[in-house]
Amino acid sequence: MELLDMDVDPVRLESSLWVGKKRYRAALTGWHLNWTELDKKNRDKKTVSVPVSEVIGVEEGRVQVLPQRSVAEDTDREFTVFYVKRSSSGSPYGLLWRLGRTQFCCPSRDLRDQWMTQLRIALKTHSPSRPHRLLVFINPFGGKKQGRQIYHSLVAPLFELAGISSHVVVTERANQARDHILKKDLTGFDGVVCVGGDGIFSELLHGVIGRTQQEAGLSAHDPSVTLQSCDLHIGIIPAGSTDCVCFATVGVNDPVTSALHIIIGDSQPLDVCSVHHRSSLVRYSVSLVGYGFYGDVLAESERHRWMGPLRYDYSGAMVYLSNRSYAGVIQYLPADSQLSSPRDNTRCLSGCSVCSKGTERLFPHSPGASSLYSSHFSQFSSDTEGEWVSVEGRFRAVSLTCMSSSCPRSPLGLSPSAHLADGTGDLIIVRDTHPLGFLTFLHRHTSTQDQFDLPFVDVHRVKAVRFSLPTGEEEDRDEERERVNDGGMTEEGKRPSRSGSHKHLVERGEERGQKDFLCGLCCSKAPAVSVWNCDGEILPHTEISCK
Repeated sequence: MELLDMDVDPVRLESSLWVGKKRYRAALTGWHLNWTELDKKNRDKKTVSVPVSEVIGVEEGRVQVLPQRSVAEDTDREFTVFYVKRSSSGSPYGLLWRLGRTQFCCPSRDLRDQWMTQLRIALKTHSPSRPHRLLVFINPFGGKKQGRQIYHSLVAPLFELAGISSHVVVTERANQARDHILKKDLTGFDGVVCVGGDGIFSELLHGVIGRTQQEAGLSAHDPSVTLQSCDLHIGIIPAGSTDCVCFATVGVNDPVTSALHIIIGDSQPLDVCSVHHRSSLVRYSVSLVGYGFYGDVLAESERHRWMGPLRYDYSGAMVYLSNRSYAGVIQYLPADSQLSSPRDNTRCLSGCSVCSKGTERLFPHSPGASSLYSSHFSQFSSDTEGEWVSVEGRFRAVSLTCMSSSCPRSPLGLSPSAHLADGTGDLIIVRDTHPLGFLTFLHRHTSTQDQFDLPFVDVHRVKAVRFSLPTGEEEDRDEERERVNDGGMTEEGKRPSRSGSHKHLVERGEERGQKDFLCGLCCSKAPAVSVWNCDGEILPHTEISCK
């Protein structure tokens, strides 16, 4: 293939075309499709320019794809170009993408064929990162249970238009997607796509990382091992309750926007945090590892799944009213404050210079970052050099996040200046305080006020974190050894023993069973420990290490 100088944009085809009743001068260059309206005296008026890399497809005739496909008759001189069109609506950190469509009419059928041929050649030449075959997992139970409808009505027609073939698996049980990736032949697939929420994304995450480490002969249970970066891309079509990962990476939760990102091969590297309990891998995380308030909310919400997404609001209110704090010891390894800070008021977006430097530092020989439609996983920094800092006390909440963890209800997220791929995470420590102060902290997540500007809140950019119980309150060693010997990773289906985090659930369940219904959670006795919320899953251990 001949390499072209991007500064030189030669014209491949140029002619007069009609759009409706208006005449245009259209030109296809190496990198753009331009069409300029001409007045009656052949003078230029308005020009529309679309990058070839954002052209979705080219079809004969007058074609419509969404909301349903239709082709007009007697159109042998016409063709339709579909492309990415950015909407003026969306969120402050991401625009909605829509399928743009322009129907051109040529003076002759031969000229139409020339345009279609040249456009398709340009697409193949200048869009090498586009996927051709995808493995799609649909969670039919997530969010409002509209995963199937969203995929078949909004996403599948776009994939077909772009020439992407897909194999669809509708999941019927937990961890089915993860097991499929770990065990099935994935030859020929350019990526995997999940239609659902953060839960099924986490399944794909564990499957892709686990398979990559198996093929590389690495033990994920060894905390000192630097994991192999994954080549298989992951795409997200939001159809869950919160869709935190999608919102934090794209800036909006919109199926069409995500599908168009996938089609054109957009990509965003992500940091991955590995969570260990002693010498056993417990889980991976990309958004939140939270203890205290966020763990209690998740544990409480599991009792009210019948409420759907409303269970999180209800559980949050109940946990807040319980007014709990927990004793613990936090140790963390600070990141280099010269590179970035969790309070520097920056916002990590595509092309972020901090993440680019971080990816180069972690993977100096990487051929380039993959992305949003993918996730080129850079493991949370494995550099353990430096001086550990220790904090002991009682805490309302302890959170570690590898991204802003923003969502529609919290547009700035848990840590607004967190970076997606710099090899660090943000540790947020909320010490015990009066209920009104903690309510202020929670409320600031829904506004633009700085939630860290409170005397009982500390935030640190870190490379690693350890959490343990105070002396004399450690988890039962014999039971923990038995648990580790039973198989390590909890998602393999092992039943955890009644200690640590699981004991918290049992104690609370037994306590609440003895209470009147009206007393609810806020009248129950506070357990000695909380649970860890790891990307929406409850961990079976209280004492963990993250890096």
